Amino acid sequence: MKKKVIGIAAGIILLAAAGGYAGVGHYYASHFFPKTAINGLNCAGLTAEQVKEEIQKHIVDYTLSITERGGKTETLSGTEIGLTYVDDHAVEKLLESQNTLAWPAFYWKEKENQVAADSVYDKEMVQEKLQTMEGFQEEQQEAPTDAYLTDDGTSYVIVPETEGEQVDYEKAEQAVIEALDAGAASVDLEEKDVYRKPDITQDDEALNGKMAELNHLTAARITYAIGENSYAIDRATLQSWLVQGEDGTYTISQDEAAAFVRHMAYETDTFGLAHTFKTSLGATINLNAGGDYGWCIDKEETTQALLQAIEDETQGNLDPVYLYTANDRSANDIGNTYVEIDLTNQRMVFYKDGQLLVDTPVVTGCVRKGHSTPTGCFALDAMRSPAVLKGPGYASPVTYWMPFSGGVGIHDASWRSQYGGQIYITNGSHGCVNTPKDKAAIIYNNISVGVPIVVYE
Repeated sequence: MKKKVIGIAAGIILLAAAGGYAGVGHYYASHFFPKTAINGLNCAGLTAEQVKEEIQKHIVDYTLSITERGGKTETLSGTEIGLTYVDDHAVEKLLESQNTLAWPAFYWKEKENQVAADSVYDKEMVQEKLQTMEGFQEEQQEAPTDAYLTDDGTSYVIVPETEGEQVDYEKAEQAVIEALDAGAASVDLEEKDVYRKPDITQDDEALNGKMAELNHLTAARITYAIGENSYAIDRATLQSWLVQGEDGTYTISQDEAAAFVRHMAYETDTFGLAHTFKTSLGATINLNAGGDYGWCIDKEETTQALLQAIEDETQGNLDPVYLYTANDRSANDIGNTYVEIDLTNQRMVFYKDGQLLVDTPVVTGCVRKGHSTPTGCFALDAMRSPAVLKGPGYASPVTYWMPFSGGVGIHDASWRSQYGGQIYITNGSHGCVNTPKDKAAIIYNNISVGVPIVVYE
């Protein structure tokens, strides 16, 4: 009897337990299991309708955080863009998929279910809202600037680009739309690359090449020291000579360099020009232009040498290329070694390094026959010993021949026994300077080609 009672009791308990288990299972047929989360929302024990209400409530509370350049943040709320939940019965389907007999297992494990909470919003409202946000005011924001070259006074340097804060509105709007479509909580506009960029950066190859080119072309520092004059080519000069071609590359203007050389030659050349000369008798006279003595810069060769020196980034002094040179580069380019021929007094003197070696009477070109000796400052052209002087109707052998103006020169004259006085007027030479042989020898043995021969009346 006792065993029968126990059996009945056990059966009742089992029935009760089974009924309870079944009842709980029945409950979870319309409610979500314990520890169930949908889209981050705690849905444990909620019905499908209650879950949808929570999702709708969450959508209404939705806010998109928009991070802009510089760290500033602005927000876009669901209510501002007309965001609403669209019921596509996904919640019901998830509830139906629950195995109601397995409910005890969910007391010990958490389950996260993701349901696509389908929603809609008004894109026009999004656009209107974005247009009022400070970070989207393209025209009011600092625009990016390109990197560029500048002169800092010593060289050309690159000023880096600036990024600015100006957005490309269409890109920014698209980034926000994509974030809204994904239900994202935030969007970083910097990461989405929506800001306008400078066209030229400090790493730009062409810009760096241009900087190197300009610094190269303006690197030379050249000085021409010509007597008391100095002509400097510094950075400012080279900058003023820069010429940019159609392809954008720079060169040094050959015309400017040539003009510089011409100016230098104009101020310092003395070849064939008038000279101021102090005679051996103490008078200072002006020698008329003429003759072939003096300094003469070869303008074309000097210009080419200058351009090459600039290309080589030369630092220091540079000498011109000369067609003709003289004894001295001071104002008196005749120097202290010269021959002086005074036609009026029929006298010739010869100084070497400032010392008088010869002072002699001479016979110059016959005035009456139109063979006057040319005046001016000449350079000794040649030296020959012996020589035969030839002309129309004559051939005269001489021991020392020193021409200085074509066929006119200094030479001994064995056929003469007297010199000086007025002989030259009626019985002068064909233009040469007839000189006593011993005096001609002294000159010949102490002179060299290029020494100035000064002839005046």
